[in-house]
Amino acid sequence: MAKLAIAGGTPLRTAEFKMRRTMGEEERRAVLDVMASDNLSAFFGSPGDQWLGGEKVKEFEHKWARKYGFKHAISVNSATTALTTAIGAVGVEPGDEVIVSPYTMSASATSALFYGGIPVFADIDPETFNITAETIERCITSRTKAIMVVHIFGQAADMDPIMALARKHGLKVIEDAAQAPGVYYKGRPVGTLGDIGSFSLNYHKHIHTGEGGMLVTNDGQLALRCQMIRNHAENLVEAYQPESLSNMVGSNYRLTELQAAIGCVQLDRLDAYLAHRQRLADHLSRRLSGLDGVSPPKLAEGAGHAYYVYPILYHPEAVGVPRERFVRAVNAELPPAGHAEQKGLIEAYVRPLYLAQVYQKKIAIGSKGFPWTMNPDVDYRYEKGTCPVVERMHERQMMLTPLVREPLHERDMDDLADAIAKVLDNRDELRELR
Repeated sequence: MAKLAIAGGTPLRTAEFKMRRTMGEEERRAVLDVMASDNLSAFFGSPGDQWLGGEKVKEFEHKWARKYGFKHAISVNSATTALTTAIGAVGVEPGDEVIVSPYTMSASATSALFYGGIPVFADIDPETFNITAETIERCITSRTKAIMVVHIFGQAADMDPIMALARKHGLKVIEDAAQAPGVYYKGRPVGTLGDIGSFSLNYHKHIHTGEGGMLVTNDGQLALRCQMIRNHAENLVEAYQPESLSNMVGSNYRLTELQAAIGCVQLDRLDAYLAHRQRLADHLSRRLSGLDGVSPPKLAEGAGHAYYVYPILYHPEAVGVPRERFVRAVNAELPPAGHAEQKGLIEAYVRPLYLAQVYQKKIAIGSKGFPWTMNPDVDYRYEKGTCPVVERMHERQMMLTPLVREPLHERDMDDLADAIAKVLDNRDELRELR
């Protein structure tokens, strides 16, 4: 057996993994056309045709909605503001509880705080890493208003039982599909499986406009409320008359014409990007499936996957070394990463959200404990042990690779798989290292 690179042996690969490059001539022309128009944003914060934005914003929204059969698409300036807008649109009020995953970007939960909602964290499935109807049901109380379902890493959550549970209890469902554009669940696109969905367009997503987001819904009133929250709703309620005036103080969450023009071009490439990632993921999964000590991701029945990143489960008991040492050893077999997306393996994902200070101290809006003070008789506890599966993933098992992406190929997946196999074959040597 070849000596491990981390112990002074020769690395398996020295050529760096190519970076993504998604901006091309078409994007450049689209931007120059907008520049030539001298109209970089056409929104007015008052009633009239332009309160919905300019030509390119409307084109981008229509194009996204038509592509997947959504009735309404509403662009915003980030996926974070998309989630905040969705929380406001479904009517979350101070003291309402919103059930969310603890294994996601922080905004999935903090979006509730902006309207005085209180995040309640449901544990995840150990194979798909999504929250499930079973874990959600354990969190439902008389104060629950909504469920935030995150399609984490790009795999669709099991939505049918979640929706059945939500309808049984009269709950709104928001889909955080930031990592899952173009993904289908049992033949239906994610985003409007629930009441409203959101996608991300920031720079490291599948398609991007630098920053940006998109909301989708088939509910006309929810669409109206989102459009109003995006663009100074307080100036518009008399003209557009939403069903409810609650949460109708708006902001400026508007996308620019420049970003929308880029988005129109990028959206045309999404199908090819997804097909490429799925092909690489299938190849890598075949290579990893026979290795003792790691497990490739499992696709749930009927669930599509966008492979925003590719998750790998590590089994420390089988290998006999901590995950941190294993990840260092694998990465030593590969070229040094000049950028995060060039790393072979990344250890863990985010820390369970409920361990952040905002939840530990219950200090969010103001300094007196709002919104938790809205329910003074409820002991909201966010201590270790709240979600055991998430904690196990974070502390011991989860590894991610960002290499399952364009412009890489199967041979690059082979190099990663070979590096993992080499380290596993030399686990005895690795146990002796510190």
